[in-house]
Amino acid sequence: MTSVARGLGLGLVVVAATQMSASATTQHAVPKPQRRAPPVVPRQVPAPKELGERLDAIGQGFDGLVGIAVKSIDDGWETGWKDRDLYPQQSVSKLWVSITALDAVDHGRVSLDQQVTLTNADLTLFHEPIAEEVFKNGSYTTTLGDLMVRAITTSDNTANDRLMRAVGGPAAVRAMIARKHLGAIRFANGERDMQSRIAGLTWSQDYALNGKFFQVRDALPMSVRTAAFNRYIADPYDGASPAAIANALARLKRGELLSAQSTAHLLDIMSHTHTGLNRLKGGLAPGWTLNHKTGTGQELGGIQAGYNDVGILTAPDGKSYSVAVMIKKTSTPLPVRMTMMNNVVQAVIAEHDRENGSAASSQ
Repeated sequence: MTSVARGLGLGLVVVAATQMSASATTQHAVPKPQRRAPPVVPRQVPAPKELGERLDAIGQGFDGLVGIAVKSIDDGWETGWKDRDLYPQQSVSKLWVSITALDAVDHGRVSLDQQVTLTNADLTLFHEPIAEEVFKNGSYTTTLGDLMVRAITTSDNTANDRLMRAVGGPAAVRAMIARKHLGAIRFANGERDMQSRIAGLTWSQDYALNGKFFQVRDALPMSVRTAAFNRYIADPYDGASPAAIANALARLKRGELLSAQSTAHLLDIMSHTHTGLNRLKGGLAPGWTLNHKTGTGQELGGIQAGYNDVGILTAPDGKSYSVAVMIKKTSTPLPVRMTMMNNVVQAVIAEHDRENGSAASSQ
């Protein structure tokens, strides 16, 4: 076992007057800052022994460096496997950008209806579906709310970086992480800078066009690429511990990070995530739901640095659990990784059934 119950300290806050059925594309008006009720200290509940043993077995049986954290949002216990080490987040870090933006909305600094225009100067690399909109007319005007939806649901790098810059850049995101005491979570300087460093390059904006990033990267000596890749794995610029992420997700669900309206809005967006349909989501039982964010890193020589899924599982009876499964380094086939993540979710569901009765999962 690599973790123990940590039930004291964080409490359950009831989020009132929230309708979770709103569309992820619906933008809400700027709310007035809301005073949050003080957290209620939950009863201390030990981490379930059976679940901890099952997560140990899953972690030990996986051919790669994996960290797993599970936290009961209602009862406060937490358990996991190697959940205090730092793992590459990759696009999981888009969550912190969205929370920073919504925190700014809560304090009246920005509105999700605020318009922003993207040009070639805003383009990034890898996965950026919004780039097609820019290419059509040379620019694309949308809202901050739309950028957030794209960043979370489709993991659009350009949408995320533009949203990040609109709310203060990397410094603002790191300040939010520190101010809200999210713990062992790092934030790099956006996709362009981080992905370039992983590849052994320094970003130049002309890399965003005509496949030039790949041309320049492929021209590097393999020794340079390998050294940069290994440096990132050893000390990821965007590193975070699964335990810290599971705790942050629990606090998000309990309404401790954002206003009730912003909490509901972000959780709704996360329920519409299109990526990683067979990672955590593949292990769901009927009636269970998942609000989540995936992350996928670069590959070199058949090895992938960062393959993740983190989210909030909710049972038919309303009890919820935050889960973070993060792979630092692996060369296992994708189906093997997905099955491992499915098994983690199924272990949580089995534990829920043991504690609450199997009828609770079939309501």
